[in-house]
Amino acid sequence: MQDSTADHHCRTTTPWNRGKLIGAKPPLKTKEIWSIRVRLQVAHRIRDLALFNLALDSKLRACDLVALRVDDVALNGRVQSRTTIMQRKTGRPVQFEITEQTREAVGRWLEKKALYKGEPLFPSRINRTRPMTTRQYARLLASWLRSISLDPLAYGTHSLRRTKASMIYRRTGNLRAVQLLLGHNKIESTVRYLGIDVDDALLIAEQVEI
Repeated sequence: MQDSTADHHCRTTTPWNRGKLIGAKPPLKTKEIWSIRVRLQVAHRIRDLALFNLALDSKLRACDLVALRVDDVALNGRVQSRTTIMQRKTGRPVQFEITEQTREAVGRWLEKKALYKGEPLFPSRINRTRPMTTRQYARLLASWLRSISLDPLAYGTHSLRRTKASMIYRRTGNLRAVQLLLGHNKIESTVRYLGIDVDDALLIAEQVEI
């Protein structure tokens, strides 16, 4: 896979944040997710909708997302409800779910592009045999954010990776489950990644009566 500098977690040599605002990128809110989806649907941007939905479901780093191949998510032309991939950063497998609306979006994309086993799921427009780069993915994300009047500089590809994980944690309080879904080696990494603080812990505690 062709490397890019868009995601510093993909073992690149050039600082990913050169000339950019740094700090944890916030997850998207539910209303923002649906605003982007509606705009992509209305514009008939089949690839972008499939990429956006899969980014949310998979919770993958940008480098792992763009590296997906057709057979990572589909068997005999049918998009699976679950799959497992090997993470580039950790070298460890991670499993993720593919919801019905994402399966439908990816299925339409496979049909439109006539993609087959072994090919990149999201190929480069310059060379079909190579996947799009993380830089191209980041540019697409920026365009989606601008379409709903969000500042692209305030968000990043990790915003999509963090979005569903944050929602799962806030609804369940199950940190171990989120650790497994994100493919983190240590639970401390998950705590830092989600930005969990004392207020979050107290909020969850207040929901439990004895």
